[in-house]
Amino acid sequence: MIRNQTNISRLAGFALGGLLVLTLAACGTGTGPSQPVPPKTTATDETSVVVTAEKDQNAAAPVSGPVSGTVSGMARMTAMAPPPPRMAQPGYWQPADTSKYPDAKPNAVVVTAEQPVSTFSIDVDTASYGVVRDALNGGALPPADAVRVEEMVNYFDYAYPLPQDRSTPFRASVRVYPTPWNKDTQILHIGIKGYDIPKKERPAANLVFLIDSSGSMDEPNKLPLLKRAFHLLVDQLNAKDRVAIVTYAGAAGVVLPPTPGSDKAKILAALDQLEAGGSTAGGEGIRMAYQLAEATFMKGGVNRVLLATDGDFNVGITDPKALEDFVTRERGTGVYLTCLGFGTDNYNDAMMQKLAQAGNGNAAFIDTLNEAHKVFVDQISGTLFTIANDVKIQIEFNPARVAEYRLIGYETRLLNRTDFNNDKVDAGDIGSGTTVTALYEITPVGSKAQMSDPLRYGKPAVAAKGGEIAFLKMRYKLPGQTVSKLIDRPITDTDVTTDFNTLSPDMRFAVSVVGAAQLLRHDPYIKDFDYDRAKNIATAARGDDRFGYRAEFIRLLDLAKVADKQKPLESPPSPD
Repeated sequence: MIRNQTNISRLAGFALGGLLVLTLAACGTGTGPSQPVPPKTTATDETSVVVTAEKDQNAAAPVSGPVSGTVSGMARMTAMAPPPPRMAQPGYWQPADTSKYPDAKPNAVVVTAEQPVSTFSIDVDTASYGVVRDALNGGALPPADAVRVEEMVNYFDYAYPLPQDRSTPFRASVRVYPTPWNKDTQILHIGIKGYDIPKKERPAANLVFLIDSSGSMDEPNKLPLLKRAFHLLVDQLNAKDRVAIVTYAGAAGVVLPPTPGSDKAKILAALDQLEAGGSTAGGEGIRMAYQLAEATFMKGGVNRVLLATDGDFNVGITDPKALEDFVTRERGTGVYLTCLGFGTDNYNDAMMQKLAQAGNGNAAFIDTLNEAHKVFVDQISGTLFTIANDVKIQIEFNPARVAEYRLIGYETRLLNRTDFNNDKVDAGDIGSGTTVTALYEITPVGSKAQMSDPLRYGKPAVAAKGGEIAFLKMRYKLPGQTVSKLIDRPITDTDVTTDFNTLSPDMRFAVSVVGAAQLLRHDPYIKDFDYDRAKNIATAARGDDRFGYRAEFIRLLDLAKVADKQKPLESPPSPD
């Protein structure tokens, strides 16, 4: 199993008709500094990419240090890894990164006259923000494929207006304003705020903790952090809730049968006894967790499997498509799936995203105990309690007002135009009190920012009545229902703000996050904008920052600016 190359290398050996020395970069103990190794190129499938050192020229240098563990059935030895060979090209050395991220290119600019309608599913996942933060705190820019704009901006809470009651679970706030990175375009800002269930009204929860206890989880930021994180969740439960624990390594098994949430000592004792070791039978664990959740199904309650792993499934059902199909079938039972990622070494973000989407759930990346507190304490209602299913957004742009547009982010959530009215097509869900933000960059008719030439034989657009810029439609289902409901409204000149500085602090902060995210993934459409500009906007719009999340983002912008200016590391000198 692949482990962090910056950890101390170990050697294990045994004789079989001679001396065979196995160099294990993943296992053993050591006391001297590890030597860097050249990056490897790993084959990928069509839905994900393996991020290698060649993709990120800004990674930090490895940090040496001791690490301990066990290798069953083998003697343990301490040794130095052999020096790496010189790279043929391009002459730089970077730490290997074998994590997998969705291969989604930025959405292209669309000509309104040719395609006036844009349709996508909402996304409330926040895993990308955690991965980005972990990379920047380590002194490196994140891999571009790890940056998902929608997950960056939706990491934060915004004070969009709330709906009146649960019968209409959310409402939309719309604004059109100048683009901070292009004076000749505009931003169409759509903000959604979900109804916040009062704590005394929240339903009972039937939870199955599905915990990866395989050997790859034997790192401080994996299983040890995972156990501390789940301690926080258990503290929020009460007697009406039920908790079961399933673990998987070489095989899957039930560690804790369904137990009342009030029996905290029993639940925590089961968590604390977990140790890492073995291969990763994640597929078998998922099957067992769903069976257990269905056997103890709470009608009218929350039924959810919480998968906590680095995503490295290598035993049992390992095919990503087979796992996705299994989870898709199981969501029909009313059991949802939350995916919690731990550790960036060999982290399979692509699989975690697919499973969360297929399981009517959400995905988060927990890199610190503070992040665990955010997910399991500060925003527990949004994490566990769904208020609307299959939420879709469709915008029809008026070609007489909008020459071109592009949806910023949501590349993995795009839908066909006809999917909007098809209630069989799955889409994202909104949790209690959750906010969702989506931004379009639009080019007004006549703007010099227009990227396409007018058609020689095209027909002139007919202006809509009432000064309409676009028309917004949203579909959703209430939990347990199969027929969607429609919310719609026109977007007109009354929604336009010409002075960016008069926007609400929430909208200004959100667009600063979106701008920074585009810088991090090197979008080709970001123009007159940099990390300093993003920081200035975010600082002025910080507003009420009860938990300090916005202040942390501002600090990360400073780290991104420094990392962006780093020179690539030279390849270590040859021993010759």
